[in-house]
Amino acid sequence: MKYLQKLGKALMLPVAVLPICGILMGIGYALCPATMQGGDITGVAGYIGFFLVKAGGALIDNMAILFAIGVGVGMADDNDGTAGLAALASWLMITTLLSTGVVTTLMPAIADNIDKTLAFDKIKNPFIGILSGIIGASCYNKFKGTKLPDWLSFFSGKRCVAIVSGMVSILASAVLLFIWPVVFGVLIFIGKSIVGLDAVGAGIYVFLNRLLIPTGLHHALNNVFWFDTIGLGDLSHFWAGDTSADVSWSLGMYMSGFFPCMMFGIPGAALAMIHTAKSNKKKIAIGLVASAAVSAMVSGVTEPFEFAFMFLAPSLYLIYALLYGIFTVITALVGFRAGFSFSAGATDLLFSSTLPAAQNTWMIIPLGIAAFVVFYVVFRFAIVKFDLKTPGREDDDDKDESKIELSNNDYTKIAEIILEGVGGKDNVASADNCITRLRLEVKDYTLVDEKKIKSAGVAGVIRPSKTSVQVIIGTKVQFVSDEFKKLYR
Repeated sequence: MKYLQKLGKALMLPVAVLPICGILMGIGYALCPATMQGGDITGVAGYIGFFLVKAGGALIDNMAILFAIGVGVGMADDNDGTAGLAALASWLMITTLLSTGVVTTLMPAIADNIDKTLAFDKIKNPFIGILSGIIGASCYNKFKGTKLPDWLSFFSGKRCVAIVSGMVSILASAVLLFIWPVVFGVLIFIGKSIVGLDAVGAGIYVFLNRLLIPTGLHHALNNVFWFDTIGLGDLSHFWAGDTSADVSWSLGMYMSGFFPCMMFGIPGAALAMIHTAKSNKKKIAIGLVASAAVSAMVSGVTEPFEFAFMFLAPSLYLIYALLYGIFTVITALVGFRAGFSFSAGATDLLFSSTLPAAQNTWMIIPLGIAAFVVFYVVFRFAIVKFDLKTPGREDDDDKDESKIELSNNDYTKIAEIILEGVGGKDNVASADNCITRLRLEVKDYTLVDEKKIKSAGVAGVIRPSKTSVQVIIGTKVQFVSDEFKKLYR
């Protein structure tokens, strides 16, 4: 669990850049419907909208690369950029080796199987990004101090990290070459199996869709239900102007359930996270989840919200996926029908409401209110009852450390005293910092002198475990951390 929480914290940096992209895309689609519906782009507003859509999409479409670099740096012992470079090298290697062109060259039989080909068409996904980040960080932590023979000394230390990451990535690609299409095929089989279950089948599909978001494998199910993989094509028929009379199912039922959840459920869940955040961290929670909620509501971009807590509180993410499934069943049964070409935000609802298959779109109001209330109540209850570590509820004490001031601004001197207090540089295993604390891992806890550390003028010292030392510094911790890292390396 601690490893998942560390991974969740590492994802905060790349996740933080995504909400503005979703908002830009929502505004862009509103100004330039042609980017969603097709047709010519005309007028100044249209070109501005097109520009905004592309600006937002530049990061949304490459989210997996952001995850690779963010996880690589975030999970490295001292957040060194070398780990980010190693993660990027891993990403490039895995996605190239597992690209459809390379795979079908190595294994020509795959080219004749559309499901297996589709699996490798979707290889550039968040799961591979996160996996690459973990490979990069792990290799950095393990091999950053490696000493090679003199004739290879140029590649010693940090220079060998990306090389080792590349070798590990080759092995990972070899394993995924056989595993990935099998898992993808199983999910397609599951999708085909639940088609005949009508509203319940739609609910199961949406539940699995959300559950698989972090792996990227939701694409397997999407292709069963949204496109013409097995003769369905809920999305393609909806936007082609067909109605339920033209197909064998209630057109739009595999898309409609996303709307109340994304437009109203996520804001409700976000409000619950804000209300349950620690008093000294509410502003941090608001900055992260409120902007993510706006992004989901306007454009249907949900990843900034989902990745903000799925690894910090995986059980809550399971509940989140279940709520999607339940509301999809309800939505299908009450007859609300809407479609999307990008995602289930307000922008897509507006454009799809004029299509022939759209039905009872006014019901988004009662459905949305219900989703907001249910998501809020369920999230708040689960977070408080099980003490889940959502944004703003980290395991620091409740003291407001944002107002702490150092006794002086000689950051180098403060760092020197702290280093002496933890037993010198040979006793430091790693150094990191959060918003207000210098977080250290030491090799021998008996060498730590808390009195000496406090003489540096810091606010306090916390010992969460035998090998962990947290020095409470305040908002200027970054300056002390930078100086400390220079001294102990």
